[in-house]
Amino acid sequence: MDKLLIRGGRKLSGEVLISGAKNAALPELCAALLTDEPVTLHNVPRLQDVTTMLKLLRNMGVAAERDDNGTVRIDAGPLHNPEAPYELVKTMRASVLALGPLLARFGKARVSLPGGCAIGSRPVDQHIKGLQAMGADISVEHGYMVAGVRGGGRRLHGARITTDMVTVTGTENFLMAAVLAEGETVLENAAQEPEIPDLAEMLISMGAQIEGHGSSRIHIQGVERLHGCTHRVVADRIEAGTFLCAVAAAGGDVLLRHARADHMDAVVEKLIEAGATVTAVEGGVRVKASGRLRAQSFRTTEYPGFPTDMQAQFMALNAISTGTSTVTETIFENRFMHVDEMLRLGARIQHDGKVAVVEGVEQLSGATVMATDLRASASLVIAGLVADGETLVDRIYHLDRGYDRMEAKLRGIGADIERISERVTA
Repeated sequence: MDKLLIRGGRKLSGEVLISGAKNAALPELCAALLTDEPVTLHNVPRLQDVTTMLKLLRNMGVAAERDDNGTVRIDAGPLHNPEAPYELVKTMRASVLALGPLLARFGKARVSLPGGCAIGSRPVDQHIKGLQAMGADISVEHGYMVAGVRGGGRRLHGARITTDMVTVTGTENFLMAAVLAEGETVLENAAQEPEIPDLAEMLISMGAQIEGHGSSRIHIQGVERLHGCTHRVVADRIEAGTFLCAVAAAGGDVLLRHARADHMDAVVEKLIEAGATVTAVEGGVRVKASGRLRAQSFRTTEYPGFPTDMQAQFMALNAISTGTSTVTETIFENRFMHVDEMLRLGARIQHDGKVAVVEGVEQLSGATVMATDLRASASLVIAGLVADGETLVDRIYHLDRGYDRMEAKLRGIGADIERISERVTA
């Protein structure tokens, strides 16, 4: 099992190329199911989740190829099996995004419930309710969502959908289902993350009629057919935010090429308040920092608020900043699993329920730590960059789900970091 060995204490300088966003690429790969014509996506990141999604598409009979330059070509014309099996869905919750496109194009779908998901405890129930409002009959049978258009028809119909909570994947599923439905669909309480308008722009280039994307109310006028397109995946704001925090913690001067400052307002604002310099420049974002920064309290919330996917990385920065900060997590339960591992590095953090109190220390100390999830992995890497001595981060398959060759990019800006299979001891 791969691990990352980090020798801390080096400042970072140079340029990092920010990859395409995982959270845009995955729904856009599913959007290719809406047409029988070829779709080409550029700037697709090389991630385990993308590999899994391509396996899922091929399992349905879709022709899917990708090259080493981040281009993926998909032809869903040969699709013959509108089913997403548990063997693939269990490893990636985003597989549920196949439900809306399959139902919209074929009038039927069979998609496994994501692994570990009970209806009612996570937003999958919102997907079902919204699609039912559009005329779908959906039952849960033997762990699968079995869906068909009510009355045996082929097309869904437009509806006004108001979700009980803001759900990104729910908004994406409804958006993809609505573009081929009869009549108008209005999505109220829609998610506003930048990946939503990026998906909408792709769908528009395929012939969809969409207005209001990027706001909390989206209008979709259904069309009978979509055609193929070529689309470039938007830059990953979470990868960019992670590198912003890494430079802020370790110190240095780095240009994040292709990063969009306007997609990271909440994170950028906190970093500037902490004492870093973050500037939007032509072609990307530049970050500079030196010395210990000032700890910042924050509360995670839906976009455009502070993203839950940046909570762990900013906590790592707070752990070595001056002062005490309070971090409140409002989006997901169990999102503080990285705390115990940070304590092994010498951080001073107490947490109770949704609130963590971080008392900054002057120096962390390298140790062996274990990643528990994707963003926790990134936070431990940041902590390792500033810790004294060696830090070994185990179970980095979590990291590979969402970061395109993170260790190579960090090494390119001066970090002492390497990927190893097993640590060699005397």
